[in-house]
Amino acid sequence: MTIQASCHCGAVRFSVETAPAELNSCQCSICRRYGTLWAYYRPREVRFDADSGPTDIYMWGDRELEFHRCRTCGCVTHWSALDQTYDRMGVNARLMAPEVVAAARI
Repeated sequence: MTIQASCHCGAVRFSVETAPAELNSCQCSICRRYGTLWAYYRPREVRFDADSGPTDIYMWGDRELEFHRCRTCGCVTHWSALDQTYDRMGVNARLMAPEVVAAARI
């Protein structure tokens, strides 16, 4: 089953093959302000639609992660590591349908 997700305006859309079993309600200074619930996947497991809109990038602290948000509606969509060998990224599970994440452990 393919899980679809998108920002509020629909400009940034992505999909994953499996619903997250666990979610991280990170309480670091940026994530708690974003209000995100992170689901972690390998970058190759996340597919952004070919016609997805552009994102703005924000980096802070040690500048190892890029936080992406929709350039139109401002929803935080995902983070990715600057180090391309890091085999993990976070997608904002709040952009998935509520029934998809309902069974996930936080």
